[in-house]
Amino acid sequence: MLTLTGYDLSVPQLVEAARRPGPVGVHADALERMRVNRAFVERIAERGDPVYGLTTGVGVRKTRSIGADAMRDFNRRMVREHATGQGPSLPPDVVRATAILLLNQLAAGRSNVRPEIAEAIAERLTAGIDIAVPMYGTTGMGDIQPLSHLVLALLDGVDLASGEALPLIGQGSAVTAHAALALYDAEILLETLATLIALDVEAFAANPSPFHPAAGEVRPYPGYRRALAAIGHLLEGSALADDPRHLQAPLSFRDAAVVLGAAYDAFSFCLRQVSIELNAHQQNPLALPEEDRMLPVANFDLQALSASLDFARIALAPCLTVQCERSVKLLQQSQTGLSDGLEPPGDAHGHGLSEMAWPLQALTAEARLLIQPVSAETGSSLQAEGIEDRMTMAGLGARRLAEMADLGFRIAAIGCVVACQAIDLRGVDRLGVNGRALHDALRRHVAPLAQIGRAHVELQSRLHL
Repeated sequence: MLTLTGYDLSVPQLVEAARRPGPVGVHADALERMRVNRAFVERIAERGDPVYGLTTGVGVRKTRSIGADAMRDFNRRMVREHATGQGPSLPPDVVRATAILLLNQLAAGRSNVRPEIAEAIAERLTAGIDIAVPMYGTTGMGDIQPLSHLVLALLDGVDLASGEALPLIGQGSAVTAHAALALYDAEILLETLATLIALDVEAFAANPSPFHPAAGEVRPYPGYRRALAAIGHLLEGSALADDPRHLQAPLSFRDAAVVLGAAYDAFSFCLRQVSIELNAHQQNPLALPEEDRMLPVANFDLQALSASLDFARIALAPCLTVQCERSVKLLQQSQTGLSDGLEPPGDAHGHGLSEMAWPLQALTAEARLLIQPVSAETGSSLQAEGIEDRMTMAGLGARRLAEMADLGFRIAAIGCVVACQAIDLRGVDRLGVNGRALHDALRRHVAPLAQIGRAHVELQSRLHL
């Protein structure tokens, strides 16, 4: 069971809970914090302090006072009338992760929401949710549009008390959830690319000397050392150490650990940013019972998250472009000394894997075009009388990273097939123990071209019979 406290949710925990649904609860200490916070909020409201979204309207209506008799209708309408999202729904795992993060925000006890609301959301999550939350409409300044759709479904039939509508929809749970899942998947992609680099080096019979640990000792980037260790582990015992084809392979092979290492370091930074955001206050205002006041803040601004997502995509793109270049080179006889398209011996009438170069290049081009930074975009300065005059577009950044990772896995899958075919033609016995285990594991899923060709001929013969 995932028990939320508001302060210690991690990316792996969120991914697990979003993709393998199970019971969700709120820690007893968190519920007590919420009770204390709610009592403070009610005192502030009774005192008549002007507090945004509690005793006043929001946006251009910030100067309008909301009386106690109108509060229930005001909260209900605030959620319903902000449900203006557009387009298809976010993926189901993102929607569930969003609901979990929303609940984690409430559990921190700074959101002015009654514990009964948190318990109701936990019950819905435990029972299982199937809610459509539109993908488009958030600007990264609080996920008001997607969260309004989500809250309407999660709390259907539940009345909101004074000041509860704004904290339920005026935070970044949707964007943060999408960012966490996308970054998690992209990190797995980096690990996949690390193993593929070793296969490519074997397939090309490149000089393995650039992957010696000494290269990282004199250039001590943590990511570079990590990449050298991962690649070197798979090259251990390879015949390449004694018999490389040439002194210096093309840069896409020789520099592979440098490029991957830079991405590792960039992703370490991005993961820290996302991990902070999972447990950060993202709302306005901030309850400060220790000072007996509600503090207007801008914690809904997701600039830190948006900028880190831009950084992640920029760091990932070179890993994909060099992977594409290595795979395309492996398909060229002039580069490898093998056959064009890595066609097996005796198959002079086919194309081998040559035609895989086209989708490979198309996928890489699409992935590379997703790196355009979004965190510096601006909206209209006229919105809400000129007050809401900036945006971070963090949601777009998260979607682009998720799409980039999906394209990257396809690029890697093609690369694995190409590399294994080249290794088969060059001789599997040249591999070290670890490289051979990786090759054999992949071959259990995808057969060599020669074997596929024989199966095709046999099938044709049976059809003719």
